[in-house]
Amino acid sequence: MINKRVFTLALALITSFLSINQAQADNPPRKILTGWIPYYSKTGLSSAVVNADLIQDVSPFWYSLTGENKIADQYAVANPSVPISVPISTLASMNFNIIPTITDGTSKGVLAGLLAKDSSRQNIINTILSLINQYNYAGIDLDFENFAFVDGNASWPITAPLWVQFISQLSTALHAQNKILSVTAPVSFDPASGKKGYYVYSWPAISPFIDRLRIMTYDYSVATPGPIGPITWTEDAIKYAVSVIPASKVYVGIPGYGRDWITKVVGTCPVDVANSIKAGAKAATFVLRDATNLATSYGATPTYVDKYGETTFTYQKTYVGNTAAGLATQCTATRTVWYQDAKGYALRAQLVATYRLGGVAEWTLGMEDENAAMAIRNLAKSIAPDVVLSTLSNDNSLTPLGGSVTLTGTFKLQDTTPISGLPVRIESKNSNSDWHSIFTGITGSDGSIKVVGKFGENTSLRVASDGSWQRLASQSPAQDIKVFRLISWKAPSSIRIGNIYQLTGALQPKVAGTSVQLLIDGNLSATAQTDAGGLFTIPLKYGKSGIISVKLNVEADNKYSASTTPPFAVLVR
Repeated sequence: MINKRVFTLALALITSFLSINQAQADNPPRKILTGWIPYYSKTGLSSAVVNADLIQDVSPFWYSLTGENKIADQYAVANPSVPISVPISTLASMNFNIIPTITDGTSKGVLAGLLAKDSSRQNIINTILSLINQYNYAGIDLDFENFAFVDGNASWPITAPLWVQFISQLSTALHAQNKILSVTAPVSFDPASGKKGYYVYSWPAISPFIDRLRIMTYDYSVATPGPIGPITWTEDAIKYAVSVIPASKVYVGIPGYGRDWITKVVGTCPVDVANSIKAGAKAATFVLRDATNLATSYGATPTYVDKYGETTFTYQKTYVGNTAAGLATQCTATRTVWYQDAKGYALRAQLVATYRLGGVAEWTLGMEDENAAMAIRNLAKSIAPDVVLSTLSNDNSLTPLGGSVTLTGTFKLQDTTPISGLPVRIESKNSNSDWHSIFTGITGSDGSIKVVGKFGENTSLRVASDGSWQRLASQSPAQDIKVFRLISWKAPSSIRIGNIYQLTGALQPKVAGTSVQLLIDGNLSATAQTDAGGLFTIPLKYGKSGIISVKLNVEADNKYSASTTPPFAVLVR
């Protein structure tokens, strides 16, 4: 049973999004934000909902590959009282592409070893497909970091080609189901630069097979104080990426966290913190929305450093307590903080505009503050693609089988300016098919295309155009063309009372078993079935003298509209 409180919260988040973004509906920003929602996050889901106007893809960070046939569900373990259906349904209601991330949960060298075997490589692919199909996810994101940070550089020459082979096979399997393949990877650079990069992920080789590359342009400084992801370092990685991968597939990583290092300690620290409060200790992390409060609490003044595109400050914190012997003591630690504030976010979002990237990928959604989100939104609005309004009209929505219908598609901007030179298509759907393209062309100077078509059955039509950096994709409302069968027949000008006259005729298309009705003065008199050649014979008989009105009728079905012949006057004598 779904937790009622959680379900109510999900509805409230959706309602909040609708009210917040109502004012933005007429000027939607480019959807450049994606990011991760960890299984332990309390704010990621709400952040995705509130910022849905910026988001096309979202990645639940819930899964870990622990063997060739096993993906561990970390969400279920961390959230036993909240079924996974709750966040999935909430994300789906926002029309996001849900692309969950799978991490490498195996030990050193294990995954690389599995990729070396045809059977285990295929088992991993099947396991991933099973997960996707279980929840109807839009695709999958692979975050296999052990290759870079655990297995060791010496393993890369062997691992890299196996990784590429795996990505190629997984891509084929996913794309056969119209699913998305995303890869998250640490930075790489042009090999000619000599810079340290994680070349095991072979960006040039996997480029044809992947749909997203999300670059972890953060964690530049970990052991010692410094920027999380300096802007020049970040941009160098982006420059290399777009030189080997279509820019629209590339996403620049932005950290939703900052780091806080201890650089100096004066005094003797209390026993309960003595092991952690010392110069050179592992840095603490904090979420960006807490950065201002942290600085204010200790009277520090944050400084934005243009060289790095990041913000820093230093503060002192005193720890009071007792020694192991129970004596009062205290120590004061000098701490240095680095993080990316709203200005830093805006700078990295600008890379999307400069290089026409797919967007920015935040680790993790929900860590950012309101100003940082707004910085992304402002940039996204400034590069928002034009909205394309497409319409389709026709000169004959009810046509005989094989009759000609003139179709006119028009494409305009919101200010009614026609869009000339736009590649467009006409798509159709009937009882035997899904939507598919039946015509492609280029709009003229008036923003229109005109095509004459002939149709063999009832058909739904629409015009569409693909999205580009400059324009959103468009799709017109569907229009239905109704097609009726052709009835050819011969009726006598007169008949004798009570005699049976055999009416003959033919129906197109030629299909056996179609029922043809004979109507006399509007009333059903007899029926007949067509043979394989579409031919039929139907008895005409009437018991009174006079003039009768005779016609044939074929009722509508899922393929055709009803067909009726003009009435024919017959003398009964």
